[in-house]
Amino acid sequence: MDLAETLPPRAGVRPRTIPCAPHSQVDQIVPEARSLAAQLIERLASLEHVTLGHSLRAPPGSVGFYLDAAACCGNGDAFLLGDEFAHVHLEDDCSLHVVLPEPLRGAAIAAGWAEPHPLAGQPTVSPDTVMLYAPRDMAEVDILAGLVRASWANARGLNARAGG
Repeated sequence: MDLAETLPPRAGVRPRTIPCAPHSQVDQIVPEARSLAAQLIERLASLEHVTLGHSLRAPPGSVGFYLDAAACCGNGDAFLLGDEFAHVHLEDDCSLHVVLPEPLRGAAIAAGWAEPHPLAGQPTVSPDTVMLYAPRDMAEVDILAGLVRASWANARGLNARAGG
């Protein structure tokens, strides 16, 4: 089954966010958010052809996920900037920005896990860019990991089902 078809709803109401750049989450940030986000990063660091580094598109302290150039799909809309397909605001609100293809992007938004980036579709910002809200517990880390894996698969030109 496709991740877009099995994505459970996120509990509670959506967090409040700043609706401009820098696009940040302002509430529902649990005390252990940084630890949970660090565990998410550690889990995803082993994805094939991925290196971690400072994000080119996020505030200082953010961790960017970069795909080796040889593994990139060649579609610029699959990336945040350059070869970066996702980042985590580790030293800030612990939210993430990723590029998700349809129908997963719509499913993640409808299920309450994501919202469109306010600059999505503007020059140099993929129309597929979304914010994923900061994890509040390990079950949410699992779901967010699946969504980032789907972004990784999209950046490689693989079927988005690989994210599940």
